[in-house]
Amino acid sequence: MNGSAQAKSRTGVAAVRGDKRRRAIFEALHACVIQKGYSKTMLADVARAAGMSPSHLLYYFRGRDEILQSYFSDVVQRIIARMEGFRHEPVERKIELLADLFFGGTSVDKSEIGFMLECFGAAVHDKQLQHQKAVVDRFCKVYLQELFEAVSGGKARARDSAEIAYAMLVGLRTASYFDERLSRRHAGTLFRNEMRHRARPATSAAP
Repeated sequence: MNGSAQAKSRTGVAAVRGDKRRRAIFEALHACVIQKGYSKTMLADVARAAGMSPSHLLYYFRGRDEILQSYFSDVVQRIIARMEGFRHEPVERKIELLADLFFGGTSVDKSEIGFMLECFGAAVHDKQLQHQKAVVDRFCKVYLQELFEAVSGGKARARDSAEIAYAMLVGLRTASYFDERLSRRHAGTLFRNEMRHRARPATSAAP
């Protein structure tokens, strides 16, 4: 192996190691935020949970806020990728998959929702988090609008249905986190049934 190949090999190994360290930092932040909340989580807490010193952690991120921004962006992109995976399914199947993603067995789990709610709270004073939240909100609303356009006439109606459906999704998912009387499964049933109801008129009107 010549010098150039050896250098590329070392660079590749370093990149993989760096990715693993960043992932460990994300997991450490997640654990700390779920345990004590973001406002009470210090950089030293994250470093300790990740098994490194604060100075070592600062080699990968400039501070606690940058870790949160990067991790939130990663969560957003994973949600978007999963939704993209069934974008071209028939409407009925897409409703079922959406309900399963957010409320069912393959859903974003409760700790992830708790972490997202912490991010939303932090976003009030963080422009980068505000931007990331706007990205996922916009994607979901366009996604839902396309779903309703496939079964209805007019874009205006589909856009209004998408706004209502997204508010319902977020509201039910949040309520199932805080309200022990509302199980995730029942919240998913409510979401699924209302989505079918809103998609039904144009479908049933077809000859």
